[in-house]
Amino acid sequence: MTRKIIAYILFGLFSVSVISCSKQLADINKNPNAPSDPDPAFLLTGVEKTAADNYWGGTANYSGSQLIVQQWALIQYTDLDRYIYTNSTFTPFWNNILGYNIVDLNTIMDIGRATNNPNYIGVGHVLRAWEFQLLTDAFGDIPYSQAAQIDSFATQQYDTQKDVYHSLVNELDSALSQLDEKGASIGGDRIFGGNISNWKKLANTLKVRIALRIADRESDVAKKWIQEAAASSYQMTSIDDNAKFAYSNSPNWNPVANVFSTREDSRISATVVQRLTDLKDPRLPIYAAHPDSVPNAYIGVPNGLTTGDAAAYGLTKTSRPGAYFRADAAPAVIATYAEYEFYLTEAVARGYISGNAGDHYQKAVTASLNQYGITDQTIVSNYLAQSAVKYDAANYKKSIGEQKWIALFGQGLEAFAEWRRLDYPVLTPAAAGVLNGKMPVRFIYPGTEQTLNKENYTAAVAHQGADNTLTKLWFDVQ
Repeated sequence: MTRKIIAYILFGLFSVSVISCSKQLADINKNPNAPSDPDPAFLLTGVEKTAADNYWGGTANYSGSQLIVQQWALIQYTDLDRYIYTNSTFTPFWNNILGYNIVDLNTIMDIGRATNNPNYIGVGHVLRAWEFQLLTDAFGDIPYSQAAQIDSFATQQYDTQKDVYHSLVNELDSALSQLDEKGASIGGDRIFGGNISNWKKLANTLKVRIALRIADRESDVAKKWIQEAAASSYQMTSIDDNAKFAYSNSPNWNPVANVFSTREDSRISATVVQRLTDLKDPRLPIYAAHPDSVPNAYIGVPNGLTTGDAAAYGLTKTSRPGAYFRADAAPAVIATYAEYEFYLTEAVARGYISGNAGDHYQKAVTASLNQYGITDQTIVSNYLAQSAVKYDAANYKKSIGEQKWIALFGQGLEAFAEWRRLDYPVLTPAAAGVLNGKMPVRFIYPGTEQTLNKENYTAAVAHQGADNTLTKLWFDVQ
């Protein structure tokens, strides 16, 4: 009995020590230059920009997912285009979300509670849901329920992807209940300029997005969530509802403009050029630029070439992404009306809601064209009339998948998730890829998780499967 009492005392002391260490770590990680009473408007602008940069730039997008789904290609230093990754390749994407953005969003929500401004709480929930959705789409099982709580957890457990998606819909429902157009205003919003109605529309769009992520796993749940969103009066109805972060000039410029100001590694993929050329797609001059020495052509680079083979194509003879995407103030697009109409197309096709799938599909394609200023009705009608563009009810995944892939140009992470879910378009693996003719279907965890969070990392790998790019995630059924 005495030994048991001593053991309990020692265990208690150990627990206190761990908690104390966690709190010390939290104190150490506090920014001494940060204000003790932060302004939520200032924080919101910062977190929106960091999130937009993380989504629109870096190895998660133009040097990662955009290469996998063959929107862009590399013409120099082509390892990433050949699926050659290190355990630090995706670390910035992971750290920016879990180490910075979620922490700041939690602070914004705490300030909203302290100042009785539920709109800050609601916006925080929407942005948290989007950030965690990006993270689980890319990696699978991730820290969620214990994330950004270093005061309580020195290391964070991983939640299953299924549980994360369910929790995110709960967050979006909380956002919809908190957001109030007649409530207190919010400041610092570079996405919607403080328009609470648009934040509610984005919340419903993300809810439908997540619902269709799980549709091949939990169809009844997906149907319920979509019906709830479709019954709401807050739905995207035009391109004016598009969610996008507004950039300006350097240093607050679009990360694509930033990278092209000093580097020439990237070109538009030959896959995009060929597909848009075949379809006589009027978006081609927007997505691709004429090569410097070939002024009347669009010439893409095949994905996954060796560095030598890629260099042979020539920097001046190949197409950069279009000027629209390389402009300083080009927006980082988060979600669009076109995307929402594609979701409604699929929801009707699956029998989740009533309506005409073909009509929603045409609205989706039209909205994508309109998004880039293509509004001439003759051009739009002629494009939709092509047999290769018309909606095929017998294979709705093919029709939606191929056109959504075009519409999501620039949004590599979302295109990557939808390509895995819908299995269209059919893509040819990288020419000199290192995966034996296969293509990546997830990101690998940061190496720091293996060293600093080993126990939880090991448990996640045991549950999900090997930590490599060929392990399919829970939502990716086929």
